[in-house]
Amino acid sequence: MINDSYKLKTEFDNSGMFLAFCGPLSQELLVEIGDTLRNKMKLEEAGLSTTTKIFSMLVEQAQNIIHYSSEKVPENELGTGLSSGLLITGYDNGHYYVLCGNKVNNETVELLKGKLVTLRNMDKDELRRYYKEQRKKNTSEDSKGAGLGFIELARKSVKPIEFSFQPIDEKFSFFSLKTYI
Repeated sequence: MINDSYKLKTEFDNSGMFLAFCGPLSQELLVEIGDTLRNKMKLEEAGLSTTTKIFSMLVEQAQNIIHYSSEKVPENELGTGLSSGLLITGYDNGHYYVLCGNKVNNETVELLKGKLVTLRNMDKDELRRYYKEQRKKNTSEDSKGAGLGFIELARKSVKPIEFSFQPIDEKFSFFSLKTYI
């Protein structure tokens, strides 16, 4: 690994990545990552609106990892288990982006894919109406929120959301989602 670190750095630079995290994620760590992101954006003299949008998308995608990742770190001495995933922010082709990734059960892939394809094919007005409709519905018991996270990300993204599911084995796939600011 040590001999490949320059290659890794070059790959990060070529893809515009300026902040990357991979591993167990907690609310406390998310706060620290957010502070680091804000400081980076200040150095780049990005506007408050841009910084707020990036932070908002980062938080929403991190929440998906925290709540839904199938890769769990066992409970620690405090009694809380952590979910593992990947968070990346960067700048490429005139847009900032936020990319997240985490393991998901293969049983959920088709359902997720269906939701994301639907959202990707909606225009901004359709997304706004759909968001309002979904807010009025009751949440399911197994949901950690109102099910609005993907809709909100699609609404905020200035380009259609990108996603992929890469099979890992017969039980899991790696889900990646990318949004643009």
